[in-house]
Amino acid sequence: MMYDERFIAPMRQELTRLGVEEMRTSDDVDAKLKEVKGTTLLVVNSMCGCAARNARPAVAAALQHEAKPDHLTTVFAGQDPEATAAARRYLTGYAPSSPSIGLLKDGRLVFMLERHQIEGRSADAIAEDLVGAFDRYC
Repeated sequence: MMYDERFIAPMRQELTRLGVEEMRTSDDVDAKLKEVKGTTLLVVNSMCGCAARNARPAVAAALQHEAKPDHLTTVFAGQDPEATAAARRYLTGYAPSSPSIGLLKDGRLVFMLERHQIEGRSADAIAEDLVGAFDRYC
């Protein structure tokens, strides 16, 4: 179900105001992720409560850490289906889930948090997982 952009915009802005680049088409995704060098955070955003309560705040907290990815990207599941499907091709080995957060290094997935690792956990605990991945790969 597609919602009015006025309803969705604040959920998008929670990440974009942090400097996370939104990808709205498959061309956007390929331009940002195909053959990219360095580390790239890929957030599959969603409207669900665990995205609002846990995932987006966790990303915001983790990005305060000294080590962080070179590139910050996001797609919005349920709102930009073409971009989301294209982004999920880079999250190899994992079933589609939203929200989810992947970390790619030189275009290869090196760390993944699926919905079941986000839902029911605190934003602080998720941020710790992300910071650990940033320290290891960034």
